Amino acid sequence: MDRDDSWRVIERERLALADLLEGLGEEQWETRSLCEGWRVRDVAGHVALTPRLTSLPRVVGELVRAGGSYDRMVRDVSIRHARRPGADLVGELREYAASRDLVVLTDHENILFDTLVHAQDIAVPLGIDHPAPVDAARAGADRVWSMGWPFHARKRLAGAHLVATDTDWEVGSGERVEGPVLAFLLLLTGRPAMLDRLSGPGIATLIRAVNT
Repeated sequence: MDRDDSWRVIERERLALADLLEGLGEEQWETRSLCEGWRVRDVAGHVALTPRLTSLPRVVGELVRAGGSYDRMVRDVSIRHARRPGADLVGELREYAASRDLVVLTDHENILFDTLVHAQDIAVPLGIDHPAPVDAARAGADRVWSMGWPFHARKRLAGAHLVATDTDWEVGSGERVEGPVLAFLLLLTGRPAMLDRLSGPGIATLIRAVNT
């Protein structure tokens, strides 16, 4: 996917997430998400804030406040942003859906998979089917596989040959594991929430790798 294709998908996915969130009850907003330590509300706050956290001075200030930890900074600003009413977060997702402004230290490829994965962080624990575009999930999986920090997917899943059954995507070497590319995207980002959709002779080895 090129840059424009990616941004068009990001816009559609932000709007689709707004639609999903709009139908939630208060208890669902407080549900634990797939993102460890984050509620559904916190994940929504993160996605809503992403197009707006673009000021370098603000990011530097938040990093100092978080003791220099980028992960802690992202978590803290997202949770603070999530304190506002759910309706406001939904409104922000829609208002900034088409924004192409970038968070400091990232790019459109990261925003693409971040948006797809966080939508599943919300949908899966709520038992809501929220399909992702296959071509976008494939691009996201390619991006995460090529990265080191923060996921280290190649190292964590060494010894597995991952093969998508719904698109032309395969990585790794070793015992074969097959399934939808979205399940692999979640797995690569540290979320084994769709392991039940994967199969093949390497599945037992993969599960051991995920659980160590």
